[in-house]
Amino acid sequence: MHAAKVSAIAALAVALGLCGCATTSPQTVASTYTSSPPAPDAAASGPQRDLTPEEKKAIIDAVAPSLRDPKSAKYRWTKFPMVVTEDSVNYCALVNAKSPYAAYDGEQAYIVEAKIVGGHVVSAVMGLIAGGKDRTIVVTMCAKYGLDPNKSS
Repeated sequence: MHAAKVSAIAALAVALGLCGCATTSPQTVASTYTSSPPAPDAAASGPQRDLTPEEKKAIIDAVAPSLRDPKSAKYRWTKFPMVVTEDSVNYCALVNAKSPYAAYDGEQAYIVEAKIVGGHVVSAVMGLIAGGKDRTIVVTMCAKYGLDPNKSS
């Protein structure tokens, strides 16, 4: 019986090891590391509008779990595209709040992926939030999509 358990464990270990084998070609792997940055969101250019209260709530719901005291947070909003043809877009802005990390307290830049239905934000997923000296990381990421959280008001 002991030998059967050892054989089963060995077979499982081999199966798990083989699961880790990649079938990706070296060219695909290389292009992952050498590809150019993502193109700016098509929605980032063109006419802009203010977010509706419902859209702001969807974004707040995504950002709030990353804050220490979400009820005291003060949001600054950037404009949003009038016309959105994709089912999700990136959105960047600022929030003045307490972070779980004291060094990040105060103004923090964030990027969320906003789900779009009928041209309006219906939900969002947190991408990244950072304040202090690391705020630049988020601003740089936003810039890759043609967005600028520093244009928040």
